[in-house]
Amino acid sequence: MPEREPLTATQVRLIAKALADPRRNEILKQIGSRKDGIACAEIRECQSITAATLSHHLRELETAGLIAVVRKGKFADLSIRRDVLNSYLAYLKTF
Repeated sequence: MPEREPLTATQVRLIAKALADPRRNEILKQIGSRKDGIACAEIRECQSITAATLSHHLRELETAGLIAVVRKGKFADLSIRRDVLNSYLAYLKTF
């Protein structure tokens, strides 16, 4: 697999912001627990939040680059972007 480019300062801020929210951490853990991704509807079933709130959290995770969203009509499959997460962890190790 090709080596990923280092994260930009903007990407680092977006990731830090996304990971600062405990609910997003739980959602990210849930997505990461599945090798082949997870349907958005499955996350909704396990979280006691509205669809609009879940959509907001997923948008923050996607904007940060932490998840990939594959839309199929009105449905969406989510998977964790381990390459981005690993790049962020590598960045944190530079301190």
